[in-house]
Amino acid sequence: MRMKKKDLERYKKMLLKEKEKVLSEIEHIGKDNLNRSQKEASGDISSYTYHMADMATDNYDREFSLNMATNEQKVLFKIEEALQRVKDGTYGICEDCEKPISKKRLDALCYTNLCVNCQEKEESKKGG
Repeated sequence: MRMKKKDLERYKKMLLKEKEKVLSEIEHIGKDNLNRSQKEASGDISSYTYHMADMATDNYDREFSLNMATNEQKVLFKIEEALQRVKDGTYGICEDCEKPISKKRLDALCYTNLCVNCQEKEESKKGG
């Protein structure tokens, strides 16, 4: 069963808004890392200490930022896929069982491609 045009438009707007938010977050993460790298490249070590704990914290922060950016990239990819499904007319249809995804689920996670049941099956396969 195809989604009503009005609902489809609403979800498309949600997806575009979510995409804008994710792109902004990726840009923010990138700028933070760039600023940190520019200080290191310029030799400005006055703001850096040589204490091992501080260096470990800096490394942890960089790794955390990288993981955040990676996760945001994955979400961005899922949003792009969902926007393509809007164009194809398959948005809101579970890719596994081909049944409609509930509006409640789409409202909570507009870029999802699986209904709750199929998502639970997928997570149990992965062990979590």
